[in-house]
Amino acid sequence: MKVLVTGGAGFIGSHLIDRLLELGHEVVVLDNFSSGRWENLSQALKRGVEVVKGDVRHPDVVKRALRGVDVVFHFAANPEVRVGDPREHYEHNIKATFVLLETMREEDIKDVVFASSSTVYGDAKVLPTPEDYGPLKPISVYGASKLACEALISSYAHTYDFRGIALRYANVVGPRSRRGVVYDFVRKLMANPRELEILGDGTQTKSYIWIADAVEATIVAWRKMGEGFEAYNVGSEDAISVRRIAEIVIEEMGLEGVKLRFTGGVKGGRGWVGDVKFMHLDIKKLKRLGWAPRYSSEESVRLAARHYLELLNRA
Repeated sequence: MKVLVTGGAGFIGSHLIDRLLELGHEVVVLDNFSSGRWENLSQALKRGVEVVKGDVRHPDVVKRALRGVDVVFHFAANPEVRVGDPREHYEHNIKATFVLLETMREEDIKDVVFASSSTVYGDAKVLPTPEDYGPLKPISVYGASKLACEALISSYAHTYDFRGIALRYANVVGPRSRRGVVYDFVRKLMANPRELEILGDGTQTKSYIWIADAVEATIVAWRKMGEGFEAYNVGSEDAISVRRIAEIVIEEMGLEGVKLRFTGGVKGGRGWVGDVKFMHLDIKKLKRLGWAPRYSSEESVRLAARHYLELLNRA
């Protein structure tokens, strides 16, 4: 099939492209390279991937990228949960998704797989949290924007006979990512191996998933796509605290006697305003389709720490 991946030069999108090419699909990338990197596409470019440099908010650019396409993987977004200006999330998440869907409708392309987020649940009172949990009350503008995008895709599925999937990812870690707590801890400890500043009170507990597991979940959900709209949680079987993540990074770096300095955080020990303190996804729905993660949260964090150590030591 011919596949369009918006945001394909980003972290998850570029790994997805590599896997799609391995499976024999023809891939087009649409990315404005605001956060994506050309280096993330190094392997894909060798295999003839087509790149359209442009913004998903511009219908003419989207129309050019959609030529001959069978399905769209929509991974373009502002990836920063803590962004200060909410208009950034509106522009790059909600508006971009609307423009994409409208252009797809005009071009009669009706299959879309969307990169959503666990943040749509907000402070869920049920852990692990299933997809039918509600009401959904995001506590960040980022989470609200992802939920708005899901609602748009659902409405197009029911109004215009689209088929849509939303993948509610937990914290995805692995090569090509340059953000997140594991990366930050490695950098901080390389700068000062005696003390580690930790945002919040350290009890924040969340699920982490290795990038290859997240990509396989995406492929399985797409292959089993049915009519209408479905949401799937993509995470590991467990969750891990920020304190334990710090301990793992310290272990992997071979350090001893590191002082952990917790900032105390905001609003009950969160790392920042809008930070979901406890997140653990119920993944039984996706497992029923035949997928299961190979790595636990702790194993994923350990793999990520090893990767970042190697990467930053080479720099």
